[in-house]
Amino acid sequence: MNQIAEGVEFDTICREWRCKFSLEGNKASLVACQIALESVAEDLLEIEGVKSVERVVCGDCLDFKVITSVEADKFSLWKKEKFEPEEIFFEMLQVIDGVSQCETQTYTKMPVSAVEFTDED
Repeated sequence: MNQIAEGVEFDTICREWRCKFSLEGNKASLVACQIALESVAEDLLEIEGVKSVERVVCGDCLDFKVITSVEADKFSLWKKEKFEPEEIFFEMLQVIDGVSQCETQTYTKMPVSAVEFTDED
């Protein structure tokens, strides 16, 4: 198990791709973002150690996010490959009218265990 600090362990590292879309043209930029994701989804699912690929859309904040979760001990292999197909995906996003703030973020993730509560009555 990997540990950031005492009691802060993780087994998953995530790479998040995100951008903002616009409401113009009946959310045409959001539709185009989805098409871009679909064109690289198979490549993401074939990454060694991939646990999941998730898409998050926030209609209030106009966020489009793709979160690829990878086993912590396999993440460095993907990093060595420059997070392929990240460059291709961002090239597609950058030519979509209405898309802005294209960014990435890497972070760890760990499920929280259920806490047992005792009845003090």
